[in-house]
Amino acid sequence: MTDTMLLQNHPRTGPVLDLEAVNRQWADGDALRFVQWGHDTFGDGLVLSTSFGIQSAVMLHLVTQVAPAIPVIWVDTGYLPVETYRFAEELTNRLQLNLKVYQSPLSPARMEALYGRLWEQGEVADLNRYDQIRKVEPMQRALRELGSTAWLTGLRADQTNHRRSLQRVGQQDGYYKLMPILKWNAREIYQYLVAHDLPYHPLFDKGYVTVGDWHSSRPLTAADSNERDTRFRGLKQECGLHLPQSPEEAASLDSSAL
Repeated sequence: MTDTMLLQNHPRTGPVLDLEAVNRQWADGDALRFVQWGHDTFGDGLVLSTSFGIQSAVMLHLVTQVAPAIPVIWVDTGYLPVETYRFAEELTNRLQLNLKVYQSPLSPARMEALYGRLWEQGEVADLNRYDQIRKVEPMQRALRELGSTAWLTGLRADQTNHRRSLQRVGQQDGYYKLMPILKWNAREIYQYLVAHDLPYHPLFDKGYVTVGDWHSSRPLTAADSNERDTRFRGLKQECGLHLPQSPEEAASLDSSAL
């Protein structure tokens, strides 16, 4: 690593990177080696987030090959399908994940008593409030409490127009964001799953291409022009966990299938 790529190291904030130089180096680099670089660079400040979604096994397996003890943040909304909870248990045991489960301080019952069933109210503002309570706040708290300086995500460039413009290392709300499989396509995802005998989420066999909460996910149909139409009745695709910094990012960082 050159001095221009790693400018300084602060005991609280972690390394300060020259993003242009880092992204030149890793534009087309091997995903496993990229994860190793992230682990070497950020050490205990590196975390991995997961939704235990359709293809989550790819990132969970890839990252834990390098960093078996990495904290794996799972934001449990309390509204996930039964299949997701069972899938999470299966992968946690199989990969021996260092799982860190975070939830909203408002229980589902209390939230519904105070605000109603926000996902049924038909307004994007209500869905945003839901995401803030059940997803965004727990994720932000997790990053703080775990002393994170960088986190690994499974975003892919072929998922949205905005993601095509992303680079493998970015910054968001003061955290570095590392995307090892940014340039992978569906075929590469499938090949990795097969090569390592990893499972899809069980709802994949029922037609789901992305899955979140039970009340806001449905199988893909012939009428859908995009897999994101299957979330929140097509009104909203951003799950909130990626903490968008701008309206453009909020509109384009859609709920990841990973």
